[in-house]
Amino acid sequence: MPIGNLTSQLFANIYMNELDQFVKHGLAVKYYSRYTDDFVIVANDKIYLERLLPAISSFLSNQLKLTLHPQKVSILPIDRGADFLGYVTLPHHRVLRTKTKQRMWKKLKQKVLQCKAGLISPESLERTLASYLGVLSHANAYHLVQELKNQVWFWLGS
Repeated sequence: MPIGNLTSQLFANIYMNELDQFVKHGLAVKYYSRYTDDFVIVANDKIYLERLLPAISSFLSNQLKLTLHPQKVSILPIDRGADFLGYVTLPHHRVLRTKTKQRMWKKLKQKVLQCKAGLISPESLERTLASYLGVLSHANAYHLVQELKNQVWFWLGS
Protein backbone atom coordinates (compact mmCIF):
# COMPACT_ATOMS: atom_id res chain seq x y z
CA MET A 1 0.00 0.00 0.00
CA PRO A 2 1.61 3.32 -1.02
CA ILE A 3 2.56 5.78 1.70
CA GLY A 4 0.20 8.75 1.52
CA ASN A 5 -2.64 6.58 0.25
CA LEU A 6 -5.85 7.39 2.13
CA THR A 7 -6.20 3.75 3.16
CA SER A 8 -2.70 3.70 4.69
CA GLN A 9 -3.55 6.90 6.59
CA LEU A 10 -6.74 5.32 7.91
CA PHE A 11 -4.96 2.12 8.97
CA ALA A 12 -2.18 4.15 10.63
CA ASN A 13 -4.77 6.11 12.61
CA ILE A 14 -6.52 2.91 13.72
CA TYR A 15 -3.23 1.17 14.62
CA MET A 16 -1.88 4.19 16.49
CA ASN A 17 -5.07 4.54 18.54
CA GLU A 18 -3.29 2.38 21.12
CA LEU A 19 -0.65 5.09 21.49
CA ASP A 20 -3.38 7.74 21.84
CA GLN A 21 -5.02 5.79 24.67
CA PHE A 22 -1.69 5.24 26.42
CA VAL A 23 -0.62 8.89 26.19
CA LYS A 24 -4.00 10.37 27.14
CA HIS A 25 -5.06 7.87 29.81
CA GLY A 26 -1.92 6.00 30.86
CA LEU A 27 0.33 9.07 31.02
CA ALA A 28 -2.47 11.63 31.51
CA VAL A 29 -0.97 14.01 28.95
CA LYS A 30 -3.25 17.01 28.55
CA TYR A 31 -2.01 18.61 25.30
CA TYR A 32 -1.40 15.82 22.78
CA SER A 33 -2.25 15.64 19.10
CA ARG A 34 -1.49 13.00 16.49
CA TYR A 35 -2.15 12.32 12.82
CA THR A 36 -0.91 9.04 11.35
CA ASP A 37 2.69 8.76 12.59
CA ASP A 38 3.25 12.39 13.63
CA PHE A 39 2.45 13.59 17.12
CA VAL A 40 3.12 16.60 19.30
CA ILE A 41 2.92 17.12 23.04
CA VAL A 42 2.85 20.62 24.51
CA ALA A 43 3.74 21.30 28.14
CA ASN A 44 5.30 24.03 30.27
CA ASP A 45 7.89 21.73 31.85
CA LYS A 46 10.91 20.48 29.88
CA ILE A 47 11.76 17.88 32.54
CA TYR A 48 8.20 16.52 32.34
CA LEU A 49 8.56 16.16 28.56
CA GLU A 50 11.97 14.49 28.92
CA ARG A 51 10.44 11.98 31.35
CA LEU A 52 7.64 11.15 28.90
CA LEU A 53 10.06 10.12 26.15
CA PRO A 54 11.26 6.79 27.66
CA ALA A 55 7.69 5.78 28.55
CA ILE A 56 6.41 6.55 25.06
CA SER A 57 9.41 4.92 23.41
CA SER A 58 9.00 1.79 25.51
CA PHE A 59 5.27 1.60 24.78
CA LEU A 60 5.83 1.98 21.05
CA SER A 61 8.55 -0.68 21.06
CA ASN A 62 6.80 -3.23 23.27
CA GLN A 63 3.18 -2.79 22.25
CA LEU A 64 3.30 -1.61 18.62
CA LYS A 65 6.78 -2.76 17.51
CA LEU A 66 7.64 0.80 16.45
CA THR A 67 10.49 3.19 17.25
CA LEU A 68 10.74 6.96 17.47
CA HIS A 69 12.83 8.51 14.70
CA PRO A 70 15.89 9.93 16.54
CA GLN A 71 16.21 12.99 14.27
CA LYS A 72 12.53 13.88 14.57
CA VAL A 73 12.21 14.00 18.35
CA SER A 74 12.79 17.43 19.81
CA ILE A 75 11.90 19.44 22.87
CA LEU A 76 11.82 23.12 22.01
CA PRO A 77 10.54 26.33 23.55
CA ILE A 78 7.08 27.17 22.23
CA ASP A 79 8.33 30.40 20.65
CA ARG A 80 10.36 28.23 18.23
CA GLY A 81 7.13 26.66 17.06
CA ALA A 82 5.90 23.11 16.74
CA ASP A 83 6.78 21.54 13.39
CA PHE A 84 3.72 19.39 12.71
CA LEU A 85 2.07 18.16 9.51
CA GLY A 86 3.89 20.51 7.15
CA TYR A 87 3.34 23.64 9.20
CA VAL A 88 5.19 25.36 12.00
CA THR A 89 2.64 26.34 14.63
CA LEU A 90 3.67 29.28 16.77
CA PRO A 91 1.78 30.76 19.73
CA HIS A 92 -0.29 33.17 17.61
CA HIS A 93 -0.01 31.97 14.03
CA ARG A 94 0.94 29.10 11.73
CA VAL A 95 3.36 29.18 8.78
CA LEU A 96 4.20 26.66 6.11
CA ARG A 97 7.31 24.59 6.82
CA THR A 98 10.26 25.84 4.69
CA LYS A 99 10.88 22.39 3.19
CA THR A 100 7.20 22.08 2.29
CA LYS A 101 7.28 25.51 0.66
CA GLN A 102 10.38 24.62 -1.39
CA ARG A 103 8.83 21.34 -2.53
CA MET A 104 5.63 23.17 -3.49
CA TRP A 105 7.51 25.74 -5.62
CA LYS A 106 9.53 23.03 -7.39
CA LYS A 107 6.50 20.87 -8.19
CA LEU A 108 4.42 23.83 -9.32
CA LYS A 109 7.15 25.00 -11.70
CA GLN A 110 7.31 21.47 -13.15
CA LYS A 111 3.54 21.51 -13.67
CA VAL A 112 3.72 24.88 -15.44
CA LEU A 113 6.43 23.54 -17.77
CA GLN A 114 4.35 20.42 -18.44
CA CYS A 115 1.32 22.60 -19.20
CA LYS A 116 3.29 24.82 -21.58
CA ALA A 117 4.61 21.68 -23.34
CA GLY A 118 1.06 20.35 -23.73
CA LEU A 119 1.74 17.36 -21.46
CA ILE A 120 -1.01 18.32 -19.01
CA SER A 121 -4.12 20.42 -19.46
CA PRO A 122 -4.55 23.94 -18.08
CA GLU A 123 -7.32 22.48 -15.90
CA SER A 124 -4.83 20.07 -14.35
CA LEU A 125 -2.50 22.98 -13.58
CA GLU A 126 -5.42 24.92 -12.08
CA ARG A 127 -6.30 21.93 -9.84
CA THR A 128 -2.69 21.74 -8.65
CA LEU A 129 -2.64 25.46 -7.89
CA ALA A 130 -5.99 25.17 -6.09
CA SER A 131 -4.60 22.32 -4.00
CA TYR A 132 -1.60 24.40 -2.93
CA LEU A 133 -3.83 27.38 -2.19
CA GLY A 134 -5.90 25.06 0.00
CA VAL A 135 -2.78 24.04 1.93
CA LEU A 136 -1.81 27.69 2.32
CA SER A 137 -5.30 28.62 3.55
CA HIS A 138 -4.44 26.91 6.86
CA ALA A 139 -1.41 29.15 7.43
CA ASN A 140 -0.67 32.84 7.72
CA ALA A 141 0.45 33.01 4.12
CA TYR A 142 -1.24 35.94 2.41
CA HIS A 143 1.98 37.25 0.83
CA LEU A 144 3.05 33.74 -0.20
CA VAL A 145 -0.33 33.17 -1.90
CA GLN A 146 0.03 36.42 -3.86
CA GLU A 147 3.60 35.57 -4.84
CA LEU A 148 2.58 32.07 -5.90
CA LYS A 149 -0.25 33.29 -8.13
CA ASN A 150 1.93 35.99 -9.69
CA GLN A 151 4.76 33.55 -10.33
CA VAL A 152 2.50 30.99 -12.03
CA TRP A 153 1.17 33.63 -14.42
CA PHE A 154 4.73 34.87 -15.04
CA TRP A 155 5.95 31.35 -15.83
CA LEU A 156 2.97 30.80 -18.15
CA GLY A 157 3.65 34.06 -19.98
CA SER A 158 7.38 33.59 -20.47
